[in-house]
Amino acid sequence: MAAFLCMVIFFCAGFSAHAGELIPGEAGVVVDVSDGDTLTLSDGLVVRLVGLQAPKLPLGRSGFSAWPMAPESRDALKGLVLDQTVTLSYGGARRDRHGRALAHLHRADGLWVQGEMIARGLARVYSFSDNRACVTELLRLEGEARAARRGLWALDGYRIFSPSDAFQGVDGFQIVEGRVLDAQKIRAWIYLNFGADWRTDFTVSIAARDQDLFEKEGWDLLELPGKRIRVRGWMDTRNGPHIHTTHPEQIERITADPQPEAAEKSSCANPSS
Repeated sequence: MAAFLCMVIFFCAGFSAHAGELIPGEAGVVVDVSDGDTLTLSDGLVVRLVGLQAPKLPLGRSGFSAWPMAPESRDALKGLVLDQTVTLSYGGARRDRHGRALAHLHRADGLWVQGEMIARGLARVYSFSDNRACVTELLRLEGEARAARRGLWALDGYRIFSPSDAFQGVDGFQIVEGRVLDAQKIRAWIYLNFGADWRTDFTVSIAARDQDLFEKEGWDLLELPGKRIRVRGWMDTRNGPHIHTTHPEQIERITADPQPEAAEKSSCANPSS
């Protein structure tokens, strides 16, 4: 795939610096695909594709409406893996609280399923502090899909919010892009403010327990005022719309001088190489 002419410089290092190479795990045949990021193997193991979030389906939940492109995402994953032999690979926590495997998935022909779903614009990058492997590569592929308006990126419902309209995205997983106006450390928490009134404007928070992780990756969070950044996470309200971040991959810094990003061989796309 052609390299994306990237407008993003990542503060963090590559995925291999956070979690090492992916470690191969179980293999099996996919017998069911319930949505765009969840499937079941022939031995009954349920696998949650780590590193992404596909549009959600109701899946029996009363009053829950399918997100736009949820059926298309599920059908695409079916086309990629149903009745196929796949290998699970791990780069962080291996199970969630429901007992599902949190894994990267590769077909027998080497196709990296997460990378394919993101590249097609059928899911968004979605990461956790205990499962950061390959997220840098997924962000690159997401940027390429977004620039080409592939899949969900052609829909207004998945647009990137500005700080001024972020309130429209409360109670959902969102991406917000804007310039940091102020950064403060208050009672060990760091707050990034995007407006003059912290009581109503969009804010990003980083707890004391997570700041060491940012520092180890070379971040100086208090030096962000004046910088344009892109933040992703679940949006709630805390004196206005708010996203709490726990790890560096949730934030990207935007530069006004786009530079081409060289395509590099990825151990995510080639886990056994």
